[in-house]
Amino acid sequence: MPDTDDYKQRSYGEIPVGLGAKPGIVVVDFQKGFTEAQYPLGGAPLVMRALENTAKLLKAARAMGVPVATCNTAYMNEREMPYWKITAVRETFRHDHPSAELDPRIYDPAYDLKVCKKGPSIFFNTDVADYFAKERVDTVIVTGCNTSGCIRASSIDSFSHRYRTLVPEDCVGDIEEQPHRDNLRDLGRRYVDVVDLDYVLAYLDRWHSAQAAA
Repeated sequence: MPDTDDYKQRSYGEIPVGLGAKPGIVVVDFQKGFTEAQYPLGGAPLVMRALENTAKLLKAARAMGVPVATCNTAYMNEREMPYWKITAVRETFRHDHPSAELDPRIYDPAYDLKVCKKGPSIFFNTDVADYFAKERVDTVIVTGCNTSGCIRASSIDSFSHRYRTLVPEDCVGDIEEQPHRDNLRDLGRRYVDVVDLDYVLAYLDRWHSAQAAA
């Protein structure tokens, strides 16, 4: 596309984010409302692919001692909510609704820091940044859904917190493929390195080996 060439000519995306000294993982909104087809927003193929790949990533990461923070989105009632334009969010993303529960395929209550977010970003008004500061995390791996909404917001907040930020394409998902691709392309031009599961697993393995040898 012409705009892709123009962005490149203007130096967008020229400098990679790279890898830091310690990774941490955020898992955004893999709650049943997105991962179970019985709910209005649930079961999108790209989201389910991301869920499966993120489960593989988390199994390896927990075994290596990598900090993990996971979140759902839920509210007491509509009065507490921001002005969502999505009917299904307004009607089902409640603390007492089963769609707000985290999917057990990605959540380990004995290991993960769990937060309930009220806006698009996992970092907004939560304890995730404080947790990562205590753990000395400087590289954040963003997983979850949806790419064009909460993944984008979480990635930009990660960047704003001065983390090196990686987004594995196959560990995030959206309702449709086009916004998934468009938002990853745009994030990759400005704020993050868009990678894949194999890249992240190799990074974690190198990091863990270095820690063991230290």
